[in-house]
Amino acid sequence: MSKEFSRTQRVSQQLQKELAILLQREVRDSRIGMVTISDVEVSRDLAYAKVFVTFLCVGEQTPQSCLNALKEHESHIRMMLGKRIRLRLTPEIRFQYDSTLVEGMRMSNLVSEVLSEDKRKQKEAGREDEQPGSEESGEA
Repeated sequence: MSKEFSRTQRVSQQLQKELAILLQREVRDSRIGMVTISDVEVSRDLAYAKVFVTFLCVGEQTPQSCLNALKEHESHIRMMLGKRIRLRLTPEIRFQYDSTLVEGMRMSNLVSEVLSEDKRKQKEAGREDEQPGSEESGEA
């Protein structure tokens, strides 16, 4: 009977849950803003965890400034995480900005622009077809 999920996947899911709770309730830093954990990748030996985050930046905040502020809290977050989960070794946390949301929005905007440009060209082509056609019908 095979396992549905590997140990690294289960640990990854648990880390994502616990980190979300910790960042929401325990970490008090106005520079961070609102953080969303989109994914956690854990190494096979469970020693390292890449935590992919996105930010809702307000005012002068940028994703890079929020990420830098979050990286300052890595060791403190790891310590709190070690108290909440039961593993032999608490993974070393490395926060990385997840740009997939921004890239997805950019691609969606590009597709929308192309579609609207295509519709505009079709309308112009339709009008050009009508103008010569109306001259021919006027002559006949």
